[in-house]
Amino acid sequence: MTANDHNPDFGFCRDCLSYLDRHVIRCHACGSPRVLRHDELYRLTVAHIDCDAFYATVEKRDNPELADKPVIIGGGKRGVVSTACYLARINGVRSAMPMFKALKACPDAVVVKPDMEKYSRVGRQVRQMMEELTPLVQPISIDEAFLELSGTEALHRNPPARTLAEFAKRVEDEVGITVSIGLSYCKFLAKVASDMEKPRGFSIIGEAEALDFLKVQPVTKIWGVGKAFEAALKKDGITTIGQLQQMDENLLMRRYGAIGQRLFHLSRGQDARQVHTRDNAKSVSSETTFNSDHADRETLVPILRSLSEKVSQRLKKSNIAGHTVVLKLKTTDFKIRTRNRRLDDPTCLADRIFHTGLALLEREMDGTQFRLLGIGVSDLTMADLADPPDLVDKEATKRAIAEHAIDKVRDKFGRKAVETGYTFGRQAAAAPQRDRDVDKSKPR
Repeated sequence: MTANDHNPDFGFCRDCLSYLDRHVIRCHACGSPRVLRHDELYRLTVAHIDCDAFYATVEKRDNPELADKPVIIGGGKRGVVSTACYLARINGVRSAMPMFKALKACPDAVVVKPDMEKYSRVGRQVRQMMEELTPLVQPISIDEAFLELSGTEALHRNPPARTLAEFAKRVEDEVGITVSIGLSYCKFLAKVASDMEKPRGFSIIGEAEALDFLKVQPVTKIWGVGKAFEAALKKDGITTIGQLQQMDENLLMRRYGAIGQRLFHLSRGQDARQVHTRDNAKSVSSETTFNSDHADRETLVPILRSLSEKVSQRLKKSNIAGHTVVLKLKTTDFKIRTRNRRLDDPTCLADRIFHTGLALLEREMDGTQFRLLGIGVSDLTMADLADPPDLVDKEATKRAIAEHAIDKVRDKFGRKAVETGYTFGRQAAAAPQRDRDVDKSKPR
């Protein structure tokens, strides 16, 4: 068997990469049970790669004494869990869990404070290795990305599946961490597959099996179905993807709006989204320096709204969204304050950016005079999954619909064609000395 045969009757060993008859249980060359085989093994090209328990794995790599111990990455006793290794997860530790609950569930765990500079450095190393496989790498976060490997066989002299297995082995050997890989014909199922066999997983979902595979899965497997939406679907008697497969598209859209259309297509394994690279922007923001300093809500809030709309416009134009809203303030003595809040879902909506920033701003309005105000978003990703309907805050959903309608009017007649109550006729007092839009570059 050679790399060019692509015979589905042959799989290969993920450890030594030897080609094998698909019916063997263990590799005849090295004895490994990690044999990869699938009817569509050599036809699929869309991959999702996810580093396993990334922060914790990096810490274990750097401190061998932690290798066999449950490790939690997070703050002190009053903090929360950033992530945990699989040993800690077995004991019930989960991301975003309060630290006191995590230590109660796993009292033997070793708590390590996060070192984001180190994790970013390792993440960039892995990302560079991904980009050596294909130019089509779409980062989702510091430790995961989608890859499209169509047309790479001539370069690597291997089908995509084997190229990915070589990549996983190289990451273990050179970086000292492990990854899990999902391979499919679309992004949705590649992501689902990468979660199936952690850690060190390599799972495949082919087109021929997609409907049957999805039929028995819970609705939470579909992107955008969080706890609140799951509860709404359950109230309507829907708990499995198979039930969605039996429903009409128009009915789903009438019931659930735009996300209903997503439910219809993804439940059937239909995902037309392409793997897109994105530029080096790490954050998108807009800020204003005033001619005179201001401390009053009446002046600062309308400006915050206007800046939020500018940031939103640029995000929508670039088809990106951000997970974290960042507020920037500069005091009269030139000291900079930055405050941020991470959202459950990424956003590109001015309304959501503004209201999140407003909550941060109100905590700072204690009489302090400010000479600069800025708002932005960071932790950028593609806008595919941004701003799912808010089934708890119905008013937020209504404002989102109104915002999209305003966007259409502004696209046709200009930004000043429609103004909100926050901004209409209320900014003259704050005559800005200088407006500045900022796209900060991601370190390479």
